[in-house]
Amino acid sequence: MDRKTSVFRKTKETEISIRFDLDGSGKVDISTGIPFFDHMLTAFTVHGFFDLTINAKGDLDVDYHHTVEDVGLVLGQTLSKILENKKRIVRFGDSSVPMDDALSRVTIDLSNRPYLVYNFPDDLRAKGEFDTYLAKEFFQSFCVQGALNLHINSYYGVNEHHVLESIFKAFGRSLHMSTRIDKNISGALSSKGTLL
Repeated sequence: MDRKTSVFRKTKETEISIRFDLDGSGKVDISTGIPFFDHMLTAFTVHGFFDLTINAKGDLDVDYHHTVEDVGLVLGQTLSKILENKKRIVRFGDSSVPMDDALSRVTIDLSNRPYLVYNFPDDLRAKGEFDTYLAKEFFQSFCVQGALNLHINSYYGVNEHHVLESIFKAFGRSLHMSTRIDKNISGALSSKGTLL
């Protein structure tokens, strides 16, 4: 089963090309113009055992928002294309990842019902230009376009870098788990017989 695809999207604000392989080995070629975002997407890819190529150009002189949001949007679109019928996949994924002072848990249901829950510590130190609110925009876009329930809970942490890295690693592991093929599943895993 070939579970990879490419999506290209161009607007007046961004130009984004993504190639995503669910059954990769952690190969990364990512350039968004935002080094910390590249670092987080690399952690997602390596810990999810995906292969991911992203080439994004955006209006970074305005701010990071459009680029981050649109990368989430296009990445979600690639997932939807790959898993169009959701047949034979495990559907659910759940992973907790520590990163020094931080501990985060990401839970996924590939349900075709987009919904994001995003909880993180209120009092964070070492805040940078890429913060937890900007990350939320990425996950919101991914969630809507990827058609999944996405629950992100960072239980604690004082360093924002550590909190975000634990989230992105757990996100990769949970998505890997939920997209696995199970030979015991013939169609979509639903008591209704469909996820549509």
